[in-house]
Amino acid sequence: MLDLRGRKLAVIERGRGDALIYLHGFADVHGVAADLQPFHDRLAAAARVIAPAHPGCAGSDELGDGYDIDDVIFHYLEVFDALGLTSFDLVGHCVGGWLAAELAVRHPQRVRRLVLIGASGLFVPGEPIGDVFMHAQPERGVELTTLRRLLFADADAPAGLRFFPDGRGDLEEELRRYQMLRFGSFVGFKPPYFYNRALTARLYRAAMPALVLWGEHDRMIARAHGEAYAAGLPGARALTLVEGAGHAAPLEQPEAAARAVIDFLEGRGA
Repeated sequence: MLDLRGRKLAVIERGRGDALIYLHGFADVHGVAADLQPFHDRLAAAARVIAPAHPGCAGSDELGDGYDIDDVIFHYLEVFDALGLTSFDLVGHCVGGWLAAELAVRHPQRVRRLVLIGASGLFVPGEPIGDVFMHAQPERGVELTTLRRLLFADADAPAGLRFFPDGRGDLEEELRRYQMLRFGSFVGFKPPYFYNRALTARLYRAAMPALVLWGEHDRMIARAHGEAYAAGLPGARALTLVEGAGHAAPLEQPEAAARAVIDFLEGRGA
């Protein structure tokens, strides 16, 4: 636990080398799991991975009533200051990718290299972001099939059933799932829904090397969003796809997703 002016922040740190901040999504460490998963462990073999839990998630204190995306950005600036980090690699998945993009355009001097994985944050006409809140309501009171279909390439994939099982799962994981949805409701429940219309026009400010990584079958955030990020970020090349993965690419295809990220960070990939 880290103390931020009286607020608790839960953070997991593993590995050695250059600092890599990892901002999580819904199907992820802190979003469901209590610890790093194989994808994160693979990154930790190549870098010093620092994975904070968003406000209100996995033991981190909330920011108070009525906070929004701007408050979360200021929160993370306090996190980086408390950790003594002036520059770092920044990797974000899902809503964590949105936060990463906002941080990169507002404070580009702090971000050495940027990785966005299935990131929300952009408004793309005709390509609405899937409603995770609606699908989080169990069908017939016990089933989460449609939520798994939104987040995973296959609703019956082992990773989907592990993290979003039908019926009651592990109580601590149920609590983390609820807390992550609650955090999501603060930053993205009411219109605008998980996006900032101004962000597209600001992407030019994030000129650092960037990798935009997307699950081949992402049904929550359509590929068009990844293409828009790749087109708008000056340091990005073409969109990179993770074959056989949906929105939760780091859980579904951990080795392929981690390999793409590490190759990029080490200058071998996209």
